[in-house]
Amino acid sequence: MRRRGARSGHGSGSEMTKIVTIFLVVIALLAIFGRLRMPRLPGLGRVATTCPSCGRHKIGRGPCPCGAPPPSNTRGG
Repeated sequence: MRRRGARSGHGSGSEMTKIVTIFLVVIALLAIFGRLRMPRLPGLGRVATTCPSCGRHKIGRGPCPCGAPPPSNTRGG
């Protein structure tokens, strides 16, 4: 038994498609503007992230917990 005025659910697919499309467009615009505002800097991915003596992953710039000295700066200076 259906009541008069009750929605039967027809047409909700096009509304959902419209919402998803708008959402994806907004996310794409945010990605484009984010890349323009914060471009990738060259050389950031080349930094060694593991300790040369024990192989543990290093977080931050401090010394490794194994006690190995930090690598010396090989750039001229």
